[in-house]
Amino acid sequence: MLPKLFFGLVVTLAAVFVFLLGLTILVGLVAPLFNTVPVSYNFRSIRARWTSTIVAVLGIAGTVGVFVAMLSLAKGFKSTLVASGSAGNALVMRAGSASEMLGGITLDSIRIVQDAPGVAHDSSGPLVTQEVVGVVPIPLITTGTDANVQVRGVSPNVLQIRTFVRMAQGRTFQPGLSELIVGKNATNTYSGLKLGDSVNMGGGHWKVVGVFDAGGSSFDSEVWCDAKILSQVLQRPANIFQSATVHLTSPAAFQQFKDSVTSDPRLTVDAVREVDYYAKQSTVMTRLITVLGGIVALIMAIGAVFGALNTMYSAVAERGREIATMRALGFSTLNVLLSFLFEALLISIAGGILGCLAVLPLNGFTTSTMNFQTFSNLAFAFKITFDLLLMGILFALVMGVLGGLLPAIRAAVRPVAVALREL
Repeated sequence: MLPKLFFGLVVTLAAVFVFLLGLTILVGLVAPLFNTVPVSYNFRSIRARWTSTIVAVLGIAGTVGVFVAMLSLAKGFKSTLVASGSAGNALVMRAGSASEMLGGITLDSIRIVQDAPGVAHDSSGPLVTQEVVGVVPIPLITTGTDANVQVRGVSPNVLQIRTFVRMAQGRTFQPGLSELIVGKNATNTYSGLKLGDSVNMGGGHWKVVGVFDAGGSSFDSEVWCDAKILSQVLQRPANIFQSATVHLTSPAAFQQFKDSVTSDPRLTVDAVREVDYYAKQSTVMTRLITVLGGIVALIMAIGAVFGALNTMYSAVAERGREIATMRALGFSTLNVLLSFLFEALLISIAGGILGCLAVLPLNGFTTSTMNFQTFSNLAFAFKITFDLLLMGILFALVMGVLGGLLPAIRAAVRPVAVALREL
């Protein structure tokens, strides 16, 4: 994955440089004077003031790193939940339920749903899993403190319905027995959930008989077992479930299925695409991470901009003789302005590159947080993509423009006669 990201970073930087080059050429064509300040002059200036330049670069790099990291955190959380759904599945819950935890659907209603048009069948019958959802405390491996783990009671045919889930180790549970299968993230996060372990959960004694791989979705943080046994352990009514997941004959059959179950007078249920349900579940946490990350990045950006301002104002103050000489030689106000602005952009690009490189190792790093929709612990990975790297570079360029524009204007409008008298 990292080589692809490095390639994406190179492509992003190439695009940025092409854009800047095109912009410079365009301005040069429009400007009445074509004698621009040599680029080598800017590189020599940066080298001469390397200490203040490094401070500005590090400030921008830190800001870009935090900005990209927070966006990748939100993107990883959302991707984990969205990956939990399938366009070919429909989730049926009690009408008005915001989440499975608050849902309730009777066994009689599920039997009616099974006969609705659009429901897929195999040799064992309709592909529908009625599910019981609960939360139990299990100690974390890292700290030993309890964390809420979502336990999902499912039907034995669940792997035929959620086709993206596969057994990675062991076997699936046997109906009627107190057996667990555990998501790959859960087995690495919580104590006592390794293959072959026995665990006391919800007042019952369970044996871990398998580990499943749900493709990085939220199911990887869950524990699955027989729905009927879980209802007994949690002391819930045997004929009440939180939801039912239906495998459709095709994604296009969803509307027909939804119209059938929502218009049936015997039912008071809602039907949503499974992928849409989990996408909605990610909204609150994704927005929270993005807003908090944006506030932190904005505060750091203000500091980085002031660092760039200080560096560029210092450069203008120290180069009064050079500016006057360039103006006396015939370089226009626009030439001087573009020269100093280009120098600020060089500093910001260097900071942007450094910030993106610094945050790349976070890609794929797994962390966990509370999912406020289910009040359970959810493991997910940072997800750094090409578009986030591009946003980081553009963010750096914006800081460079804000930090370099005022000093560039000051250098450009400085009267030549006054500057020469100061020599």
